[in-house]
Amino acid sequence: MKQTVVIGLLGTTLDNMGKGSLRWERWRPTVSLCQHGDLLIHRLEILYSAKYRGLLKGISKDIAAVSPETEIVTHEVNLNNPWDFEEVFGALHDFATNYPFDQENDYLVHISTGTHVAQICLFLLTEARYFPANLIQTGPGRGRTTSSAGAYSIIDLDLSRYDAIASRFHKEWQDDISFLKSGIETRNIAFNQLIEQIEKVATNSVEPILLTGPTGAGKSLLAKRIYELKKVKRKITGLLIEVNCATLKGENAMAALFGHTKGAFTGAAKERPGLLRTADHGLLFLDEVGELGIDEQAMLLRAIEEKRFLPVGADQESHSEFQLICGTNRDLEKDCDTGKFREDLLARINLWTFELPGLAQRPEDMEPNLDYELCRISSKIGSRVSINKEARDLFLNFATSSEALWSANFRDLTGTITRMATLAPRGRITSHEVKAEISTLRRRWRGKSGKGQSDILMKILSPEQLNQLDLFDQNQLADVVRICQNSATISEAGRKLFNVSRKKKKQLNDSDRLRKYLGRFGLDWNSIT
Repeated sequence: MKQTVVIGLLGTTLDNMGKGSLRWERWRPTVSLCQHGDLLIHRLEILYSAKYRGLLKGISKDIAAVSPETEIVTHEVNLNNPWDFEEVFGALHDFATNYPFDQENDYLVHISTGTHVAQICLFLLTEARYFPANLIQTGPGRGRTTSSAGAYSIIDLDLSRYDAIASRFHKEWQDDISFLKSGIETRNIAFNQLIEQIEKVATNSVEPILLTGPTGAGKSLLAKRIYELKKVKRKITGLLIEVNCATLKGENAMAALFGHTKGAFTGAAKERPGLLRTADHGLLFLDEVGELGIDEQAMLLRAIEEKRFLPVGADQESHSEFQLICGTNRDLEKDCDTGKFREDLLARINLWTFELPGLAQRPEDMEPNLDYELCRISSKIGSRVSINKEARDLFLNFATSSEALWSANFRDLTGTITRMATLAPRGRITSHEVKAEISTLRRRWRGKSGKGQSDILMKILSPEQLNQLDLFDQNQLADVVRICQNSATISEAGRKLFNVSRKKKKQLNDSDRLRKYLGRFGLDWNSIT
């Protein structure tokens, strides 16, 4: 039969309350465990010090009087200093690891007796499941009633079972996710999943993070958000130090990163700590890390692994406990193949690699980002900027079409909305401003569209195949492929491509029409996506 077993310390003060018959008028925690009619203790395991054998004997006798069903088992645990955390934890840890727990029984750990150090240790060992138990807490009861039984409560450390606590943690998690997204309620499923994973890594890991993606995709902003989240979570206490590695060239690169001594080279008028040491206990963001030279890469690798590095001109090494985020728009694996990037460094920084999609790959998020930029600009200039419905629809239709390249990603979008807001009469963007901006974007992207189409087709067609296509077919096929690559399914892509003609058909066959079109060029859905 399943039994209830309580493990607890003999309370040298509270269990020793009252003398003679008066002791029954006082609350004594170990005795009170066995005085509750709704809680039958089958076995009570008492840990005690040898010098309190007399007290243990009296307590055992009183328990037998109030609960003859309870078996008392005693364990002598002698502590030189019951306030020494290391000694107490070690003794209780040894007891827990050697105790023959029976999975058929229900175990409770009593945390109302012993020093505060002992109570903390019991809590930690129970939370870590060295004691496979719940906690039981006893007290004299509200108003210190005359009943010596007092009151008790059982605490389950599985916090997920407490709805209020679980809801609170879920709310905090949602707030963290929203914070990383700058408060933008994004609708792109893949991007939301990416941010959720980044939140877990930022909260639980100190290992390097690699952010990849095209220029303007938001790597720098996301790195700042990760730093701020880590600081709120008390994962770091130092500064955020960020640098674009493309600006670190020649002999100054080594000195800027790792510091230098006074007189280390011409112009070194005074000692410089360097970026790594300045980021001690903080976060170092190396944007465009692929631009670092090979020598700097070697030094950085050692600094990541050992947290030590040698400043230029120094005889002694410096130390820095920095966390690292790297950003790049380059293909670092390809750079490793050509010898431009160290393979061992890439292996060290890409434990957590997150590829940020370009703006054109997130058409669902165009509207919330439009609203975000309008709010940001309004806050910046101190007056409200809005856009009317006709202008909003006109802008979003263009912004989410295959014609919109967004080659600079969010930098393009920020510039676009800033220009429209600046020219808008009385802070309200109309169709006039939108049409003018669309014309501006078309001119800017006209020279890039051919290059972009060529790049898209070169990834799926051989040079021979590409040369056999008319320019007309190249342009059309590139647009179709781009829409397919920005769609989750072939049906979704078909709906976008045949959005007008499909309305005239009795039977919708978007997917079949798209398959036949791709088949003309020897392509299929899987080969292009």
